[in-house]
Amino acid sequence: MAESKRLSLIGAVGSPYTRKMLALLRYRKIPYDMLWGDPNAILDAKGLNKPKIPFLPTFLFEDEAGDIVPTCDSTPIIRRLERDYPGRSVIPSDPALAFIDYLIEDFGDEWCTKYMFHYRWYFEADESNAGTLLPLMQAGTTLSDEHLQQFKTFFAERQVSRLGFVGSNDETAPIIDASYRRLLTLLETHFQNQPFLLGRRPGAGDFGVMGQFTQLIGFDPTPRAIAHELSPRTVAWLGLMEDQSGLAPSDDDWSTVEDLPPSLKGILEEIGRVYAPALIANARALAAGEKHWEANIDGCNWHQQSFPYQGKCLQWINEQYQALCTEDKKRVDTLLAGTGCDSLIGPNP
Repeated sequence: MAESKRLSLIGAVGSPYTRKMLALLRYRKIPYDMLWGDPNAILDAKGLNKPKIPFLPTFLFEDEAGDIVPTCDSTPIIRRLERDYPGRSVIPSDPALAFIDYLIEDFGDEWCTKYMFHYRWYFEADESNAGTLLPLMQAGTTLSDEHLQQFKTFFAERQVSRLGFVGSNDETAPIIDASYRRLLTLLETHFQNQPFLLGRRPGAGDFGVMGQFTQLIGFDPTPRAIAHELSPRTVAWLGLMEDQSGLAPSDDDWSTVEDLPPSLKGILEEIGRVYAPALIANARALAAGEKHWEANIDGCNWHQQSFPYQGKCLQWINEQYQALCTEDKKRVDTLLAGTGCDSLIGPNP
């Protein structure tokens, strides 16, 4: 049966999306084999075709003919796993709450990764830490000192040169830092009242945010120190999220849209404050054929390269919303009113 079929995936310890999916597989009790390393090298060694852009993690799914199809992108993979492995769902049964969960997961995947990439490669101590550890995690601990130094230089130069792709620069650094600190403060309050974002069981949104925080709190020194100062409850939540296989969830463990605590509304306000204007500005730039976009985010000028994928993110958010019935749309509208997230719904750009 599908639920007993063992999955294989390729990933890296320093990849937030790998850690997101590993924690999800543990929680959902889906059997898996973890292949640590470079997906390009592993796929070549197995004689498998590569995805158009091989992301981490890369799942090795079987198609109907029994052929292995390397597959990336955690959000659609989560939905595929929901179909193929029933039980212990991470998608709320209430469609309106499921939309909120989808929005939070997207925020985790696409905005919280800006925190992660910024802190890792903007600060010298973090750059040195990542430059040393990532090669050892990818190539193995037996890597010679000479090759380690070569890899460290290569990793650091390549990744620092990509800071602009996520919008990290001297002008935006204070915006990123302030947003990270606000989110930690909100989470500290939130986890005083309930153990997960949407109740007493984790949703896909928990795993989306958690994936980035495995790096921010568990790998990179600067954001780790900030988190320990501002939100010990988030630090504890992260550790607990790594393996929730012992949790026995029930449908009653989901909150209702109407009963979500004010702290969750605060998180939605943070999404509306920083992520919503970025998504909309990016979509407008793509529609105009412009390679870069600019927007006023949190009172400052933000500029970065336009990304087609994040254009799709805005499209998918709207598709999720439009799939709701009229009554559920009203419930979502009531919750999102005044948060800034309501700007994501509608004819954008």
